[in-house]
Amino acid sequence: MPSPSTSPRRLFSPPVGWIPLSRSVSLMFKSKRLLGYSAILFTVTIALTWFGYMVTTGYADTFISGYFNNPPVAEGIWGWIKHSGWVTGKWFLLVISRIFAFYLSFLFSYSLTTPGYVLLSTATEKVQLGEHFDPEAGFSVRGALIDLVEGIKIGLYGVLVTFAALFVNFIPVIGQVVVFLLYTYYSALMFIDYPASRRRWTLSRKIGWISANRVVSFRLGFVPAVLSMVPFLNIFLLALFFPVLTIHATLNFTHSQPHIDQAP
Repeated sequence: MPSPSTSPRRLFSPPVGWIPLSRSVSLMFKSKRLLGYSAILFTVTIALTWFGYMVTTGYADTFISGYFNNPPVAEGIWGWIKHSGWVTGKWFLLVISRIFAFYLSFLFSYSLTTPGYVLLSTATEKVQLGEHFDPEAGFSVRGALIDLVEGIKIGLYGVLVTFAALFVNFIPVIGQVVVFLLYTYYSALMFIDYPASRRRWTLSRKIGWISANRVVSFRLGFVPAVLSMVPFLNIFLLALFFPVLTIHATLNFTHSQPHIDQAP
């Protein structure tokens, strides 16, 4: 066992059961390393997301304007109906394109920053576990490349989720509930990817963990799912809270099942 002088200092004494978000925020501000990583990742995440969003909306606007350059003349009842349908269709496509562009750009940012968030998650576990942390599972260049590939996998999986949500959203009432659940559980998958990737879990095993821990997963994914639906501010809010939500998910993922490393 490492001596106290060489083992990571433990700033965190986990309670029994669920670890609330407030304790995760407190831990982030107590640790200079976690706070520093979080500040850097916030800056990089919002920059990449904004870049992806501007590029995606630019293409979307070009596509939309190509179909909506010539509005029908609003003359007579039939002309007014056609013009109203034209306006409704244009605004509908604009709103849908913005939502779609946001998720695509955020998934682009998520994929590229995965190694950095795995590093933040690893640092969180060092604080959480103290001298019990396994240094063999720490950061490495090879591990960062594997993390990047895993992040791309989950990003592509998120594209499928986004497409599914786009179609399900047309179902009145029930569709909106299903879409929120899809985004909630997918958000949980994004966050548990960091501590799970450090253990070299496969994507199917991560999805299996989400399925086996539905209540914990819902609680982990609820806040980011809500933030993603805030108009205009969703990019900034998700980038701002993503580091602390990573810390929060790591603490609960590790603490809720102490035997996860030995799971078959």
